[in-house]
Amino acid sequence: MYQAIVFLPLIGCLIAGLFGRVIGPRPSELVTTLLLFASMVLSWIALAQVGFGHHDERIVLMNWMTSGNLKVDWALRIDTLTTVMLVVVTTVSALVHLYSIGYMHEDPHRPRFFAYLSLFTFAMLALVTADNLAQLFFGWEGVGLASYLLIGFWYHKPEANAAAIKAFVVNRVGDFGFAIGIFAIFMMTGSIDFDIIFAQAPALVGKTINFFGWQADALTLICLFLFMGAMGKSAQFLLHTWLPDAMEGPTPVSALIHAATMVTAGVFMVARLSPLFELAPTAQTVVIFFGATTALFAATIGLVQNDIKRIVAYSTCSQLGYMFVAMGVGAYSVGMYHLFTHAFFKALLFLGSGSVIHAMHHEQDIRHMGGLKSKIPFTYWMMVIGTLALTGFPFTAGYFSKDAIIEAAYAGKNPMAIYGFVCTVAAALLTSFYSWRLIFKTFHGKPHDHHHYDGAHESPYVMLVPLGALAAGSILAGWPFYEYFAGHHVADFFRASLTFAQGNTILDDMHHVPKAVVFTPTVMMALGFLLAYQFYIRRPDIPVSLAQQHSVLYRFLLNKWYFDELYDFIFVRPAKWLGYTLWKRGDGWLIDGFGPDGVSARVLDVTRNVVRLQTGYLYHYAFSMLIGAALLITWFMFAGAH
Repeated sequence: MYQAIVFLPLIGCLIAGLFGRVIGPRPSELVTTLLLFASMVLSWIALAQVGFGHHDERIVLMNWMTSGNLKVDWALRIDTLTTVMLVVVTTVSALVHLYSIGYMHEDPHRPRFFAYLSLFTFAMLALVTADNLAQLFFGWEGVGLASYLLIGFWYHKPEANAAAIKAFVVNRVGDFGFAIGIFAIFMMTGSIDFDIIFAQAPALVGKTINFFGWQADALTLICLFLFMGAMGKSAQFLLHTWLPDAMEGPTPVSALIHAATMVTAGVFMVARLSPLFELAPTAQTVVIFFGATTALFAATIGLVQNDIKRIVAYSTCSQLGYMFVAMGVGAYSVGMYHLFTHAFFKALLFLGSGSVIHAMHHEQDIRHMGGLKSKIPFTYWMMVIGTLALTGFPFTAGYFSKDAIIEAAYAGKNPMAIYGFVCTVAAALLTSFYSWRLIFKTFHGKPHDHHHYDGAHESPYVMLVPLGALAAGSILAGWPFYEYFAGHHVADFFRASLTFAQGNTILDDMHHVPKAVVFTPTVMMALGFLLAYQFYIRRPDIPVSLAQQHSVLYRFLLNKWYFDELYDFIFVRPAKWLGYTLWKRGDGWLIDGFGPDGVSARVLDVTRNVVRLQTGYLYHYAFSMLIGAALLITWFMFAGAH
């Protein structure tokens, strides 16, 4: 069963990718979608058997590589953490496949698109079932490759090509650190197998690594490098710039990659390696700092964005920050809880945005929308449900998971925990504001573009059914699972999947925080809604006047804190200058000038002139011999005189 879960998407990818032109677009869509739904059903069965039935397994498929003392098997690590991710990945991917049948129906390259979707899903499944770091890195790079292909799917658009390259390059920065972390683990433990690493982790406490002359704590350095990989893959502060630009890909890609799967790989990796992070409190402090900073930073940018998909993208960035705050304070199961619930309501918001874009004939600017509530009522209510869950409305999925993170941050014993609490509370207010801003400007008020508005229509059922399923998940994925992720059954549910140090009592402490802390996220949610209602329904002139009065701040947020411009100045321009200089000066002037265009060219010139002496006439050669003999005799005469 577990082999089928992982490899059915790969089979679909091969069928659509290799034979798509032969069998046609519709069979390609159906085959890949049906195989994903089969994988999804098996994943839910696996969660029931493993999570609730306590049937952990390790399935060795083959010996993958052997080099000296390094022996790596391709094995499936089946435990609760794995099955939770299997459910998330396959459920969202299956619904995205179904949704794409309607959304991409006019695209002539649908077989290639569905092949890429299935390839991405297989890579993600390989990542979450990994039993060692090499297999995890294979899936890690596999989703990077698939995301490059999907973001740049419409390769005829320069913006899509640039976004794909940007995502690939930024992730390589993080992956470089991740690879160093893997090398360091192998150096210290002699293995990359999870069980061996976890068994030896306590013995690494107090050991150091000579890092460029600095005797660094081994576990801290290892965890920081591993987290560097997570920062890139999960778009955390400083390595976040690729995520919003990735919206250039088709909307189903945004839902699959940037809502529930690829961007959560970093969170999953930290949870999987919790035995290491639990022993590295300094690294946990760094995780909290970057997670909390990302949660607040991305929320501030979301306040003023106008592209409907970019608003949701920055929301994703912010919510990933929440997850890392939970990981940093040691509440790993709570972070996974938010990952689980977030997958449903964020995929719902992305696919709902796609339905809006489809209705508006590919218009994405919310300033050109308005009044769509009556035109696309089903999409409207689905988006409202997703927004309620995202903002933490009571008894939705987001209410249980996001509030649990804020409570855990308040109860955390790490010195950076209070910073995490403050940032997540502030982000809750901003999240509510920009989320309702999107709803009000898109669906309420008067239409701003009558041409697109008059032609707006509800999406086909093949697109609406996935919205309904995700809306159900946005409500039902919360309370029924609370006790297993954040309550009293965590230890039994996750068992050996997650490791909590002996002094880590965060899951108990978070249930004893003051009532004011418990109600704070709900108050922030309500306050954000009221502000958005005042700004965009009752007094729409207020945002305009505020933008004019505080134009510097407005442009600062609109331009995303100028990170793209800053990186362009610090990294891109110097890199281009260096490349141009090495090309023109190094390769052109130095190497070519002294090589092919210098010495080699002169030798060629000399040989061409010397060849002219070969005339083929006997008297020319006799005359040359006579001249040579005369010169030789003359030399002997003068040499003999000395």
